Amino acid sequence: MLVFLIVLFIIALDQITKWIVDTNMYLGQRITIIDQFLYITSHRNTGAAWGILSGQMWFFYIITVIVVIGLIYYIRKTPKQKFLMRLALAFMLGGAIGNFIDRVVRKEVVDFIDTYIFSYNFPIFNIADSALCIGVGLLLIQMILDERKQKEKKLHESN
Repeated sequence: MLVFLIVLFIIALDQITKWIVDTNMYLGQRITIIDQFLYITSHRNTGAAWGILSGQMWFFYIITVIVVIGLIYYIRKTPKQKFLMRLALAFMLGGAIGNFIDRVVRKEVVDFIDTYIFSYNFPIFNIADSALCIGVGLLLIQMILDERKQKEKKLHESN
């Protein structure tokens, strides 16, 4: 149950922040948060990261539905004791649904977090994108931990 509350929180936070940007900023408007590092910039994207596959909405609809079904399946299948794995899947599910809502309702994704990292202008993103990345990062950590556990188990079995 907690996992699905996390999913709902991510979706709500994503949609509220996008609504604030969409209703209070004009397209292209930039607000400086930390000069030369972090800005809030009103931007729209009809594709995936870096504008890849721009305008291919039906592709994103189909892929997202498949991904959402898969994530829900794995959340339900993953034992409650594997909290990190369930958390990773929750973040990915919340992010996927957040951007899916934009694609269905607005026909584009509202992006607004604009960063410069070591003078590199990173593509503008949003809360859903962040949740997806955090989820993938947590999944990688879980996989590393599982791999270590397997190696330790094999080591103990061989001794």
